[in-house]
Amino acid sequence: MKSCNITRRQFIHHTAVAGAVLAFPFVARRTVLGANSRLNLGGIGAGGKGASDIENADSENIYALCDVDEVNAAGTFKKYPQAKRFKDFRVMLDKEGKNLDGVMVSTPDHMHAPAALMAMKMGKHVYCQKPLTHTVFEARQLAEVAREHKVATQMGNQGHCNADTRRLVELIQAGVLGKVSEIHVWTDRPIWPQGIGRPQETPPVPPTLDWDLWLGVAPWRPYHAAYVPFKWRGFWDFGTGALGDMACHCMDLAFFSLKLGAPASVEAHSSEVNNETAPKWSIITYEFPAEGGRPVTKMTWYDGGKKPSPDLAKVRDLPTNGIILRGDKDTLFVPSYWGAGSFHSGAKVEDFKSIPETLPKPPGFERNHHQEWINACKGGPKAMSNFDYAGAMTEAVLLGNVAVRAGKKIHWDAKKLEITNLPEANQYLRTEYREGWRV
Repeated sequence: MKSCNITRRQFIHHTAVAGAVLAFPFVARRTVLGANSRLNLGGIGAGGKGASDIENADSENIYALCDVDEVNAAGTFKKYPQAKRFKDFRVMLDKEGKNLDGVMVSTPDHMHAPAALMAMKMGKHVYCQKPLTHTVFEARQLAEVAREHKVATQMGNQGHCNADTRRLVELIQAGVLGKVSEIHVWTDRPIWPQGIGRPQETPPVPPTLDWDLWLGVAPWRPYHAAYVPFKWRGFWDFGTGALGDMACHCMDLAFFSLKLGAPASVEAHSSEVNNETAPKWSIITYEFPAEGGRPVTKMTWYDGGKKPSPDLAKVRDLPTNGIILRGDKDTLFVPSYWGAGSFHSGAKVEDFKSIPETLPKPPGFERNHHQEWINACKGGPKAMSNFDYAGAMTEAVLLGNVAVRAGKKIHWDAKKLEITNLPEANQYLRTEYREGWRV
């Protein structure tokens, strides 16, 4: 297997170049492609979810692949043998940026923003997995930089492209539920350890893994199998817990249909919280201000086995994931991350044929979520989970983790990007990057 082996002198050179790109924005020339032209795409994170993201975009030319873990990415490397291979995305963008039209970022959460920001500042289109970022501050950055550099973007919450979801959005916006003031959302996550401390053992790093690059912007710590390749999600330094993993899926119908925007306040209750990992369970209440005819809206999130009362959905047992939207005319229950639901009134979606269809509804949704981004890269309409939408939703979602860590109700000023009632909680809005990494 080929890998990108570089000398110390070359690494210092590439790091300096990459650092300059991250620190000083510029707009690179981009070729405007026709609808029938193929994009040159790069994959940053080629194993795990990255493998399916790359596969879902392989109608285009998979030009370059980057992964710090040769074992985890082996299947993708084998599937696209023509793609150039790298371990460091900064080196990939430095060497091949002139040949790339766009990149897909499917790394652990803490590396989403560094990779996406560098690519966008070079004028590259970006598809980035959910949650869009690791911190609230980064979510604001990504939206601003995408806007500034006029690149096509999409977050990987593929249910946003689901035809049933989009029809429900049309119906909710047409008023079939009336004024919605109460929302309940839940998930079966975490399905990895949370509420634990840091491993104390220091086993050797596998020779196929570049541990320093895997850590990236995170503070240095010894390697342990407790993190790689999947269980990093529970650790604050790398992931965003159950909330970050699933809320951009499960809450999407609410944000999409009601245009919720920024919450005014967030309050959390949970199992014991520590500075190492997210809690074993949490219940988080968001309050959104009245806006555009929408009343004050309260949304409650449940994870770690906690759920709302099944009576709210008029069922005996709730499924493992779902959402309930209660309006003053009707209540909608969707028993999954996205898709079809049922109305308490007994009404059917088919009963509302008089309500116009205004949103595109591709027949399959996961590949089409990527295709929507590809079309945007080629000059078509903006992808519908672009970073203006996804950035604002991610900010709101991740404020739940801020409230969990703060241990008190927080009041949010979105314009100032500031918690106004609890200054000490502002430390959780962003993280300091490790020396050598700048954005």
